[in-house]
Amino acid sequence: MDGRTSPDGGAQGFALSQRPERGGEWRLVEPLIPPAKRGGRKRSVNIREVLNGIFYVLSTGCQWKALPKDLPPKSTVYDYLDLWSWDGTLARIQSRALRELPRTSRSRGEPERGDHRQPERQSSAKGGASIDPQGYDAGKKVTGRKRHIMVDTLGLMLGIVVHPANVQDRDGAEALLRQTRRSFPFIEVIFADGGYQGPIMAAVTAKTGKWRLEIVKRNDIPRFEVLPKRWIVERTLAWISHCRRLARDFERHVRTVVAFVYLAMIRLMLRRLTASRSA
Repeated sequence: MDGRTSPDGGAQGFALSQRPERGGEWRLVEPLIPPAKRGGRKRSVNIREVLNGIFYVLSTGCQWKALPKDLPPKSTVYDYLDLWSWDGTLARIQSRALRELPRTSRSRGEPERGDHRQPERQSSAKGGASIDPQGYDAGKKVTGRKRHIMVDTLGLMLGIVVHPANVQDRDGAEALLRQTRRSFPFIEVIFADGGYQGPIMAAVTAKTGKWRLEIVKRNDIPRFEVLPKRWIVERTLAWISHCRRLARDFERHVRTVVAFVYLAMIRLMLRRLTASRSA
C-alpha cells in the first residue's frame, strides 16, 4: 500500500473516514482533541492529518522517517503522539468510544465484567538502549516487556499496564487492578487463568476493590477445547497484533507502547461505531 492520498485525505487506507455511509470516524474524534493553547500564533497543523500519520505508523510499523510526504513531518506527528499520551488524550478518547459502543450486558452501555492476562513481546534490535527497563523471562526465555491488559466480556480494553518481562503475573496485576478500579468501579467479577490463583492474588484482589476473582481452568482432556470466558483476552491481543507496530517491542519508552495500544483499540472501536450507526 503506497502513500497516495485518498479522497478523504491522508495516506490511502489509513485516513480517518468522513464518508456519510461510515458515520464519520473523524467527526467522532474531533471534539475530543484538545484545542490549541491560548496566545501565540494560530495552530497551522492539520490535526486530522496528524492522526492519519500516527495511524499509518501504527498499521505499517514503518520508521518515523518513512512517513509519506503528503502527511505532516515526522517530528510533528511524533510530538503530538507524545503530547496526547502524556496528557491522557488517548485514554479519554478510548474511554469515550468504549462507553458509546452498543452493549447487551448493561442498559447504560458499560462493561460488567473483566478479564485480564498479559502477552510477552520480544525486544527488537534498536539503535540504542531502551530508556525504560526491560526484563528477561526465564520461563519463556524472552527479553522484553509484558503488556498486562484487562478487557470486558466483549473483548474491549478497560486498562493496560506495561512492565518488564521478569515481573510475575500476580505482581503485575496489582497496578492494573488499581487502574481499572478508578475508571470502572462497578465491575463485579474478574475472570483469569490459572496463573492468577493462590492466596497472594486473592489478597491483591481484596486490597484493590470489592470484586470476585474467578479462575477459569483448563480441561483435563488431551485436546483443545474453547472454554467460556477463557479466550476473550487472547482475541483482543490478536486484534491488537494486526497492527505491525505492536508485533514486536520497538519502543524505548513504555508510555509509547501504551499509546499505540490505545490507538489500536481506538481505531477498532471507531470502525465498529461508524458501522453500527450506518446500519
